[in-house]
Amino acid sequence: MKKAGRRLRTEHLEVRASDSLLSHARAAVIVGKHGHTIVERNQLRRRLRELVRVKVLSALEATDIVVRALPSAYERSFAELSKEIDEVVGRLPNRSTDT
Repeated sequence: MKKAGRRLRTEHLEVRASDSLLSHARAAVIVGKHGHTIVERNQLRRRLRELVRVKVLSALEATDIVVRALPSAYERSFAELSKEIDEVVGRLPNRSTDT
C-alpha cells in the first residue's frame, strides 16, 4: 500500500489512506532508521502508534492508513507530532459521523 491510496504529507509525516473492504479502520506505522539508534526509533514509533490509535482510528471507518515518519520526525516533540496527526485527520475524506 506504500504507493496506493490518497497521499497526505505534512512537514514530518507522509500518510497514505485508501478505502478498506473491512468495516473498520486499520493502521500501520513505518519508522525508518535514518541513522538513529533503536531506542530513538522505538520511541518515535510508540509515539506515532499512540497518536494513530487515539486520534486516527477513532475518527475513521473502513479506511486503511499507513503513516511513514520522515527523518525530520525524530527531532519533533509529542505535541508537534500530535498537531500534524490532527492536520491529517482533518484532511481525510472518510471521517466517522459518530465523533
